[in-house]
Amino acid sequence: MAKTAPPPGTGDIFPEEAASWLQLEQTARRVFQLYGYGEIRTPIFEFTEVFRHGLGDETEVVQKEMYTFEDRGGRSLTLRPEGTAGVMRALSGTDAMNGVENRVFYMGPMFRGERPAAGRRRQFHQVGVENAGRVSPGLDAECIAMLLHFLEECGITGTSLMINTRGVPEDRKDAEAALREHFAPHAAEMCEDCRVRLERNVWRILDCKQECCQKWIDAAPDAASLFGQDSRDYFRRVCDILADQNIPFRVEPRLVRGLDYYVHTVFELTHPGLGAQNAIAGGGRYRLLTPGSNRPIEGVGFAAGMERLLIARESLGVPAPAPERPKVFLLSLGEKALAFNAKLASELRHGGVSAFLEYEAKSMKSQMRTADRIRAQYVYILGESELESGLGQLKNMATGEQKPVAPGDLSAALR
Repeated sequence: MAKTAPPPGTGDIFPEEAASWLQLEQTARRVFQLYGYGEIRTPIFEFTEVFRHGLGDETEVVQKEMYTFEDRGGRSLTLRPEGTAGVMRALSGTDAMNGVENRVFYMGPMFRGERPAAGRRRQFHQVGVENAGRVSPGLDAECIAMLLHFLEECGITGTSLMINTRGVPEDRKDAEAALREHFAPHAAEMCEDCRVRLERNVWRILDCKQECCQKWIDAAPDAASLFGQDSRDYFRRVCDILADQNIPFRVEPRLVRGLDYYVHTVFELTHPGLGAQNAIAGGGRYRLLTPGSNRPIEGVGFAAGMERLLIARESLGVPAPAPERPKVFLLSLGEKALAFNAKLASELRHGGVSAFLEYEAKSMKSQMRTADRIRAQYVYILGESELESGLGQLKNMATGEQKPVAPGDLSAALR
């Protein structure tokens, strides 16, 4: 590995790429705020118990993928592998615990010790939302609609929406018994992880991606048909609202999502531009217990992988935004002009105009090459004769047009 390369599963984001990231972030802020969501920022590491309590000890994330370490006080800390648990830890100290609706969104890096692949990194980035405090099929449907609105504004079309219900814990005894009865005779032919899941958490089998397990998963009974009437009515209401809004979806009985906190509605969106790992976003309703609390916090939300959003955009031919070009390059001919331009650059920048200059004496030809390299929109040429006359030469780099402009009028001339 080259000494300049970052660790495997991570990547550097240079300015020409950062413009696309910034556009996604700005789109998220604009769309989510239309639905009444405000931004929340939580630490990138939490006490490990936040994730063990919230995600479940039997999940792949907790068992195999977390980056956990001890601080100097011997406390176990973990880099956040997802956003929901930390956000709910923060909101558990608010009125969301008393049924008051709290709408927040977040964005930032997450960390999982997975094998790197296209669209899957060990440090990856997510944008997500959480609506905590209230339980309603309407809120679940609105959350899905907001996700689709966000993707549409990002220029991402052609997604497929799958939804299912996880019911509530009180529903699951009969369903778990039916799943164990189905999978137990085939355990010897299934992967090692699923043989363990059969005894410890049979629902996790439905989330397995190993080829040897797929035919038994495909033939598994529909667990939702064994749930109570209240849970089935809740899910039916979500489906009816989506249908009323002309949002196409497919009910997928095998969809459980990979975390134990989900109840009622779960959903996932896929996109063909991502290849085999085609999930672009997902989420659902959850009931999550935070450390130190004796009752769970309720919510609904989703997360979308930003790397995957960018891959999907690229597959659709959505043009990447160009990095912001400097407005003007101040070309200095002589020491007096250089000193004058240094002060002029400061005035322009404080007035909201991007300005660039060389701080060493260089030839006009060399400075014009620099202006071309940084793709400056204008060049303002100032030498001793221009200082004496009080008029510099402003050159439009796109048209080649050049005209005299006084330094005091430059800001207005560039607008």
